[in-house]
Amino acid sequence: MKLVTLLMTMLGITVAAAAANGVVYEGKDGPGKGKHIVLLSGDEEYRSEEVMTQLGRILAVRHGFKCTVLYAINPQSGEIDPLTKNSIPGIEALDNADMCVMFLRFRELPDEQMKHFVDFLNSGKPILGLRTSTHAFAYGKDSKSAYAKFDWKNKDWPGGFGRQVLGETWVAHHGWHAHEATLGVVEPSAKDHPILRGVTQVFGPTDVYTANPPADCTVLMRGQVLTGMNPNDPPVVGKQKPTDKYEKNNPMQPLVWVRSYTGEAGKTSKIVTTTMGCATDLQSEGFRRVLINACYWALGLEEKISANSNVDIVGRYQPNFGFGKFVKGMKPADLQLK
Repeated sequence: MKLVTLLMTMLGITVAAAAANGVVYEGKDGPGKGKHIVLLSGDEEYRSEEVMTQLGRILAVRHGFKCTVLYAINPQSGEIDPLTKNSIPGIEALDNADMCVMFLRFRELPDEQMKHFVDFLNSGKPILGLRTSTHAFAYGKDSKSAYAKFDWKNKDWPGGFGRQVLGETWVAHHGWHAHEATLGVVEPSAKDHPILRGVTQVFGPTDVYTANPPADCTVLMRGQVLTGMNPNDPPVVGKQKPTDKYEKNNPMQPLVWVRSYTGEAGKTSKIVTTTMGCATDLQSEGFRRVLINACYWALGLEEKISANSNVDIVGRYQPNFGFGKFVKGMKPADLQLK
């Protein structure tokens, strides 16, 4: 086995990264060295497979975390396919993870895969949920799954995983989708929170979601709805179009918040939720810093959060946005860093 490992290393391939179901970015030197983060992707519109890949690279290369990035995989082709809603092979990596970062939408995983996620959820370890993770799971009304309560509109566990764990389920688009972008506005009472350390402008072309997290959540940032799709566009005042039923920025909706969740085993986890997260949002340095800082904070490394830490993009990054816009024919092995 040692000889095999040596040969693979000589070829520039790590044993972990050779797995067909995901890609592993081994952490270099940095404050995160020794910590393992598993990043789960799987959505049809916002290109979570691009977000999680780039975020994993930044966390590993710039900050030292070991990052395992997992994808929805088409079982026939072995290719990354966000339209495959019932499989994230390799999810057992969560069994040895220190943190989970997730960006899922309407998934219905088989129980043998879902068990790894639920065991992690009940372990007391932290979770960072992006955008559509508020409605990460969707089970059919006749589902016999042991995890059907995780459904985003479950009545017995109201709001399912999203509401019960992250603090909100899917409600609605608050901003005008694909017409009104988002500018992050720091909540005054949270301006000194470690996750906001060094954060300047947070901008994203994705619109603001309606969100009403419970009182046990601490809101760090709210989403200001802009009149257009550029960061310098002014905020919407009142109602922008005749069909608006409410004033877009009165009040502004929560955009980033934190809370605690106590699982079935009685262990309490740190939870960070943001309703931003499209691949194009990751072009914002401020948003990248929020995500990186959130990982430090959730893992108990807040004293190591630097306002000037490197959150630069790693490698080539040309994000996509939209249904059907995922790159066809891509396999996890294609995403290894050269």
